[in-house]
Amino acid sequence: MSEFSYIARTEDGSRKEGLLEAKNYNAAAEMLQNKQLVIIKLSERDASFDFMGPFLERINTSVDKFKNSIPLTTIVFFTRQLSTMFSAGLTVEKSLYFLSQEEKNQKFKKILNNIEKSIQRGSLLSDALLKHKGTFSNLYISLIKAGEVSGKLSETLEELSLYLETVEDTQRKVKSAMYYPIFILLFLDIVLFATFSILIPQFASVYETLGSELPAYTTMLVDFGEWFNNNLFSVLSTGFFTFIGLWIFTLTDTGLLIKDRILLRLPILGKLIEQNIMAKFSKTFGILTGAGVSVLETMQLIGRVVDNRHYELALIDASKNIENGLNISAALRETGIFPSILLQLLSTGEETGEIDNLALKASTFYTKQVNAIVDRLTSLLEPLMIILVGGVIGFIIVVLYLPIFHFGSALAF
Repeated sequence: MSEFSYIARTEDGSRKEGLLEAKNYNAAAEMLQNKQLVIIKLSERDASFDFMGPFLERINTSVDKFKNSIPLTTIVFFTRQLSTMFSAGLTVEKSLYFLSQEEKNQKFKKILNNIEKSIQRGSLLSDALLKHKGTFSNLYISLIKAGEVSGKLSETLEELSLYLETVEDTQRKVKSAMYYPIFILLFLDIVLFATFSILIPQFASVYETLGSELPAYTTMLVDFGEWFNNNLFSVLSTGFFTFIGLWIFTLTDTGLLIKDRILLRLPILGKLIEQNIMAKFSKTFGILTGAGVSVLETMQLIGRVVDNRHYELALIDASKNIENGLNISAALRETGIFPSILLQLLSTGEETGEIDNLALKASTFYTKQVNAIVDRLTSLLEPLMIILVGGVIGFIIVVLYLPIFHFGSALAF
């Protein structure tokens, strides 16, 4: 049996895509036709192990993000304007034309022009956005696709713009809170560099002249300062190539999984990442299921949205369990990583038929949790930075000046 991916149209004109197993291409086509589906695209999936494919895709996405870095504020404003124009009765093509004419950011203007040309050639908006994954996130593209499939693109654009405004507000709070710690860390780096490259060598020459035995801590610090000064280029180049090596490793499936699991175990930050994933999952699940997208397709799309390999693999397992007959909440519970509050809400939604609304309520809850953690984190950063800087500088001063007091007391006797 071979696995085929397909894109088709239903009798009412809705777009449908998914996977199916069949003996050959003709058998797959016949299965779709028996379901009264009009085939748009049907292709056999390559089941062989592909290591380089995902790796190269992540490399290309990272390069694209670097080349076409667009501020979130610009994306939010564009989405809000597109939602307003589309709701007013303008076509997507016309809306994009007017927005590109008014756009001041030249990079984004060029992207909008490319999207408009793709739509003129017959592409859907989601397919046109897919060519610019460095600019538009998986979440953005997935929700647009859901709006097109359900025929509720206007409502989806409105939901998306509200969600992005919330994300922008959270990011603004984090950035404003991070300015002070970043300044302190830069100041600390400069102090340490000056200490090990200038101050410690001078102290070493003074202590050598005095010819007295130094305390162990001072000897270690002086030796490290001399080593650092003599191997500065090697230290910087090793640090640079280590960073590049780790970055490339995290673009592989294994490296990405290890990185994401480590991040989830970090104190405070790990909780923030987890709650943010739950907010994304709930929001996307609510919008997609509310738009009429099938559960399996919803899970497939969310797997690309959560931006965490650990949760992505869990969602793949949950999808298999759903295919085997488990309901949504039970399948997610089997993974062992989804919180009980979310599972209870989804279970209630399955019983009442309001799973999309309850998922959106869960998203609101987790978004508030994210904001609360951000507020707590930012309130802790300032005193922690002061303690860190004071501790490091204080330690260096004590270790360097301790021999001077020792020599002074020795001379007094």
